[in-house]
Amino acid sequence: MTTIYSAAASPARSSMMGGLLRLLRVWGDALATYWVRREAIKTLRQLDDRTLRDIGISRCQIEPAVAGDLDIELVRIR
Repeated sequence: MTTIYSAAASPARSSMMGGLLRLLRVWGDALATYWVRREAIKTLRQLDDRTLRDIGISRCQIEPAVAGDLDIELVRIR
């Protein structure tokens, strides 16, 4: 009986390629998220204080609100 091990080197190469592709996808997703957040911050900074108050944030809370770090229940604007 003859055993052939020719496919033994193939999984290592494909897993390296898969790892590289995953890394590139993670970096691309992070870059896209960064651009979307920066655009949202830029748009909110162009609004006047009254409009910001209407949506429930103040000017100093724009970046935490976009990042999702702002707890609206704890913040009250008067």
